[in-house]
Amino acid sequence: MPTSRYRLAIGAGLLTSAMIGGSVPLSGMLVDYPLLTGQSARYGVGAVLLAAWALARRVPLKAPRARDVPALLAIVAVGMLGFNAFMITAQQHAEPGLVAAVLGGSPLVLAVVAPLMAKRRPSAQPLVGAAVVVAGVVVLSGGGSWEGPGLLLAILTMLCEAGFTLFAVRVVGRLGGLSVALWCHIIAAVVGACLAVVYEPWQTPTNREWTALSVVAVLTVVAFVIWYQAVNVLGADRAGVLIGVMPAAGLAVSVAVGSQSLTLTGVAGVVVVGAGCVIGLLTRSPWPSAARRAPRPTAARSASPPPRDPVR
Repeated sequence: MPTSRYRLAIGAGLLTSAMIGGSVPLSGMLVDYPLLTGQSARYGVGAVLLAAWALARRVPLKAPRARDVPALLAIVAVGMLGFNAFMITAQQHAEPGLVAAVLGGSPLVLAVVAPLMAKRRPSAQPLVGAAVVVAGVVVLSGGGSWEGPGLLLAILTMLCEAGFTLFAVRVVGRLGGLSVALWCHIIAAVVGACLAVVYEPWQTPTNREWTALSVVAVLTVVAFVIWYQAVNVLGADRAGVLIGVMPAAGLAVSVAVGSQSLTLTGVAGVVVVGAGCVIGLLTRSPWPSAARRAPRPTAARSASPPPRDPVR
């Protein structure tokens, strides 16, 4: 049976996906605000919150070494600034349903690429689970149409979403989720501010935009840290199937605020996504990620589980 740590990691991954999916309506409040300026402000607020949290909890933060810098820069460029830029631009040339459907393909990318990065063959269960999740996302989003570069931009958005996890696998293991989150937020805030000064005119946020920026910043901080905690325990391939919860959460929030009606197709899509998550996460090994990487313990070694990360 899975250990409590494994179950908590699943819960953390589900919570992360639900928060990101549910925050989509809030991000829609920023469509008229300069992209780079908004991203810089969002990640700057997040960096302050992360530093304050670490100081209040007296959690030690690890400074990145030279070998960690390329991964951190890749996370920022691809998984943070790049993802948001492609997602917003894609919706100018394609229906949101198409973008959501293509984005739902990221679990399949993680299920295939993550094991290959670890020099092992992809496991059947995460692959099957990811495929079912993708099918559920397509049903949930209803597909959609596009024009011009819409499909290409949607695919780039999906690849950025997968890269956010893949680039972090090794550096999170060395630095811990909280340290990676803090350094990435600092880098994103600084890079975004520098680009904004060059390419965007300054625009003072309205009260509505300040509210959206603040709430999204808090959600991003929490989601950032606990997602990497989940990946550390579950492995990127198994954690990836939980990404399918994002559009399901977005549907729930849209229905709750009255911007979308609940349909039988939407319910069916949520059910299929849930089934895919169950298939992808079922395992006989309580510590799947550790079990694949660690050598079989001998009599002289302790069989106790590895120590907990200080931020858990």
